[in-house]
Amino acid sequence: MSASPLPKIGFVSLGCPKNTFDSERILTQLRAEGYLIVPTYQDADLVVVNTCGFIDAAVDESLEAIGEALRENGKVIVTGCLGARESVVKDAHPNVLAVTGPHATEAVMAQVHAQLPKPHDPYQDLIPPGGLKLTPRHYAYLKISEGCNHRCTFCIIPSLRGDLVSRPIGDVLSEAEALAGAGVKELLVISQDTSAYGVDLKYRLGFHKGRPVKTRMLELVQELAKLGIWVRLHYVYPYPSVDEVIPLMAQGLVLPYLDVPFQHASPAILKAMKRPAHAENTLRRIEKWREICPDLVLRSTFIVGFPGETEAEFDELLDFLEAAQLDRVGAFAYSPVDGAAANALPDPVGEDIQQDRLARFMDVQADISAARLKARLGSEMTVLVDEVGGGRALARSYADAPEIDGVVHIAQGRGLKPGDFVKVKITRSDDYDLWGKPL
Repeated sequence: MSASPLPKIGFVSLGCPKNTFDSERILTQLRAEGYLIVPTYQDADLVVVNTCGFIDAAVDESLEAIGEALRENGKVIVTGCLGARESVVKDAHPNVLAVTGPHATEAVMAQVHAQLPKPHDPYQDLIPPGGLKLTPRHYAYLKISEGCNHRCTFCIIPSLRGDLVSRPIGDVLSEAEALAGAGVKELLVISQDTSAYGVDLKYRLGFHKGRPVKTRMLELVQELAKLGIWVRLHYVYPYPSVDEVIPLMAQGLVLPYLDVPFQHASPAILKAMKRPAHAENTLRRIEKWREICPDLVLRSTFIVGFPGETEAEFDELLDFLEAAQLDRVGAFAYSPVDGAAANALPDPVGEDIQQDRLARFMDVQADISAARLKARLGSEMTVLVDEVGGGRALARSYADAPEIDGVVHIAQGRGLKPGDFVKVKITRSDDYDLWGKPL
């Protein structure tokens, strides 16, 4: 009698790196229990769609992906941020098998078990070291907490993912060690608010390999620095606690890179956004950081055309850009998000004005980014290779996070492999990318 075939799962992952991390957790558990992960709708017994629901465009993309999975396969389980708004999913697609919210591995597995019984006698060697990853083998996301304690008026993340819940530091460090042991060369630390790690736990002592370690960003970064691989910090609010981490960057223990979501610079708009920052304090803090670590690279995101934003307040934002000289910047025109408090604010900015301001903003920043990249001409940099093909390679320096920043093009990339570190001399630059020659 032949063994019954293993049940097959299709998987669609949308949204931010935090969603990617959740997807990897679910995929790893599925594989651990003996399910096969397949790349096509036709081969799958059912499909899991991990959705994003942060802004209207993401909701539309998620609903479209669910619809496609239903058309092509017919059996769909929905999870993720949009899953927290079950009625939105069910109104659009009443035939989905089940809907769960974000970071809900156990709930997803329960629904999978209900549709496809767990295979018998799964083997642990089905799981690669470090778990299943949606990223290339040489870098991985390390999520240190869930949720957020802020109540920014443009954001609905707390209503989707709840208040801040920090992961035990021992669990985080054990996962980081497993990833490093599996060959990961770069860890990207993610959360909704990395600077607040441990606040909910009152920075209590945890344990790693029998050693007490405080559940706090500084101690976390100190421990990760011991792994001897690249460590990159994302979603860092400009709190005073961040000042303690900058010397570690100056010493070369972690990458001198901070992803700080400033969002605006006008005190009036920051107040309307309920953001925990003030532009003048921020500029002084940036100046201090750069005094300690001159190589520090800063990336940020901003919203233009927020309700009530006047031309004078937009000019304050442009002035901040000129003063801050940030290396990498992303910007968005404000769009209402269902359930966000900002929807009720007076004086919405017209779309034409929003788009005009967005274009002006990006013109100013493009010149700043180009000048900062041009200053690297002739310098030598160690880069991490991401892709190779046709004798060329695409790599990233310490200044470049995957998928959101620029790249370093290597024309003479023959013999290089993804995950290789290589030293290059910078020979060319544009507004976003660099070109380098291997040394």
